[in-house]
Amino acid sequence: MTMDQPLAHTVRGVDHAAFPTFAPAETVRFYRDVLGFPVVHSVCAAGWGPADHPDFIHFFFDIGMGDRIAFFYYFGVDRSVAGAAGAKGDDYARFGPEVPEYFVNSRHLAIHVDGENDLLEYRRRLDASEWPVFMQIRHETIESIYTHDPNGYMFEITRAMRPVTPQEDLDANLTIDALLDVVDGPDPSFGNLLARKAELIIERAGAWAPAHEVQVP
Repeated sequence: MTMDQPLAHTVRGVDHAAFPTFAPAETVRFYRDVLGFPVVHSVCAAGWGPADHPDFIHFFFDIGMGDRIAFFYYFGVDRSVAGAAGAKGDDYARFGPEVPEYFVNSRHLAIHVDGENDLLEYRRRLDASEWPVFMQIRHETIESIYTHDPNGYMFEITRAMRPVTPQEDLDANLTIDALLDVVDGPDPSFGNLLARKAELIIERAGAWAPAHEVQVP
């Protein structure tokens, strides 16, 4: 398979994203009772897997469009399996105090809503709960609110402020191709990324189809 013959894109979104929890009651309160995401499935497993595998419940919430977020609660398993108590991070991974907050929060889940009114309604629900929004920000094409769920996972709800254009998709592909070239080199700096991207623009501009010449809304 070559770059001229891309793989067929046949996936249809997220079936579910799954995370461990040590606080199942708080997790249900957050997702079902505060945000209003229905419980849609659960798996109760006893004696599953190898002899040392704990009994567990795997439970799912509907996050729209047939997608789900799910959690594992392992009976009798202590938080210490995720790392030292009091460390940064969440129930999936703990980090030492030397790890920057931006790195800890870079792993997060973002859920999409249709418009500003929906976004503000979810902000109202969160701000009235034990898990208020700590940041609301507009960046590039989206506006988002952020909180941390009862397990420490950073949780984002976002809405599009405008459609993403084909030109922006083209720019994204140029950026990623430049990134892949630069990280294999001796100096993977941001400046070198921009320089390599400029070279790719010059190399490819002559072959770009008129399809990319669309009106920006």
